Amino acid sequence: MFQAERIQRAIRDILEAVGEDPQREGLRETPQRVAEMLGELLRGLQEDPKAHLAQGFTAEGPQGMVLVRDIPFYSLCEHHLLPFFGHAHIGYLPRERIVGASKLVRAFDALARRPQLQERLTNQTADAIYEALRPRGVFVLVSAEHLCMSMRGVQKPGTRLVTQAIRGDEARSPEQFREFLALLRQSV
Repeated sequence: MFQAERIQRAIRDILEAVGEDPQREGLRETPQRVAEMLGELLRGLQEDPKAHLAQGFTAEGPQGMVLVRDIPFYSLCEHHLLPFFGHAHIGYLPRERIVGASKLVRAFDALARRPQLQERLTNQTADAIYEALRPRGVFVLVSAEHLCMSMRGVQKPGTRLVTQAIRGDEARSPEQFREFLALLRQSV
C-alpha cells in the first residue's frame, strides 16, 4: 500500500540529515513532489502484468514471430533507487493465442515500474508472457544504462547492460534465435 504522507516525512528527514532546511523556499514542496513522483515511478507494484495479457485473440492459422521492438522504458534500481533506462525488445512465437502489441508493452511496463534488477525484469517479462499465452517460444532482450554506474561507483556514463531471456523449446533453436536477432537488426 502506497503511503504518501509517510514518504513525505521520510524525505523531510533525509533533507535535514544532509544539512538542508526542508522549510526553505526551494525545498518546501519537495517532499510532496517526491512522494507523487514515486507513486508514478512505482505504480507497477499495484499491477499484475499477466492481467494485461489476458485479453487476447485466437490465432488464425500458423503464425510467424511477433516482435515489438525498441520499447523505451525506465525503472528504478533496487540497490540505489537510481533510474536505469533503455529499450526492450519482445518477441514470441504464437501457438493458439495472440495479444495486441500494446498488451505486451503494458505487461513489460508493469514490471519495469517497481524497484527492479534488469536481470529480474527481463526474466519476469519472459515468464509472464510464456505463462499467460503459452506460446511456442518467447524472446526478451533488454538494453539499459544504469545511473548507479554513470553517476556514482565506477562513473562510466553510456555503459549499457544487455540481458536476454528465452522460454520454450522452439525458441531455443538456433534458427529461431537468428530470426529474432535479424528482425531486431532490420530497419523497417
